[in-house]
Amino acid sequence: MSKPRILVARACFPEVLTYLQTHFDVESNQADKIFGAAELIEKSRDKDGIISTSSERITAELLSACPRLKAVCNQAVGYNNIDIAAATKAGVMVTNTPDVLNQTTADFAWALLMATARRVTESEHWLRAGNWKQWRFDSFLGSDVHGATLGIIGMGRIGQAIARRSMGFDMQVLYHNRSRLAPELETHANHARYVSKDELLQQADHVVLVLPYSPESHHTIAAKELALMKPGATLINIARGGIVDDVALIAALRDQKIAAAGLDVFENEPAFHPDFLTLTNVVLTPHIASASEPTRRAMADCAAQNLVAALLPEKIGGLPPNLLNSEIISFR
Repeated sequence: MSKPRILVARACFPEVLTYLQTHFDVESNQADKIFGAAELIEKSRDKDGIISTSSERITAELLSACPRLKAVCNQAVGYNNIDIAAATKAGVMVTNTPDVLNQTTADFAWALLMATARRVTESEHWLRAGNWKQWRFDSFLGSDVHGATLGIIGMGRIGQAIARRSMGFDMQVLYHNRSRLAPELETHANHARYVSKDELLQQADHVVLVLPYSPESHHTIAAKELALMKPGATLINIARGGIVDDVALIAALRDQKIAAAGLDVFENEPAFHPDFLTLTNVVLTPHIASASEPTRRAMADCAAQNLVAALLPEKIGGLPPNLLNSEIISFR
């Protein structure tokens, strides 16, 4: 009996490919080429499964053109690159890789927050440009993190991990979420206090965005919200592009309506708005919040195991552990 055919859409760790090859006929993309929409469809037509990343758009058009497809396993927590409703209708299982990246991503939120608040990259660029001729008492004055108020919008597992780290900085934590956490989770997250979004924006010294992207969360932070923030506040986005209105943020930073921003994600990335490069009060990183080697390996392993469970259920038993559309059973 022939093995199921799969596409690994982006470059992957060789050890993970070896694991996949024991179960599947694998077409890999170790050249790490970004497939356009038409090319991705052509690559997927004869495949039973795809291991995707956020750069692959799994659309209704692709699903219609690839009737053999049974599973798409995304190497990410977010999955706004996949039309879940269309996949469910087509009988295609969709999985993600939650939990394995929570702590690493929370670490990076703090790295970005600290670099933004203390003007680390701005001062480094200034130094590298040969501008440091003498020490000054008032050079690169930033904002304190210790004793400040931290606001977290999106209080899932990553948000809670960020809040727990604030205990060492003696911070007050405010959060806004679709629903309030259980009291014991609030206590564990440095006694986080649930407030409205507007109240959080008005009171927080540092605002961190950790909510998933959806049509409902599009431009959660736009001109109106930025106007509510303190002039000395910082905004950190490690969630998804589109949650922040980048044009409005650029205007707020340029006009010093807020002090600074730290951004790991952008609208239309990697083609982010070029005006960000004209600003000194923004820290920019290329979507690397989960990019430690152990975590990226764990994400790739998780996606591979999800695919084995989806296409070869007799190997593991039951449904894939990270199935996003469990209602698919009613469509089969």
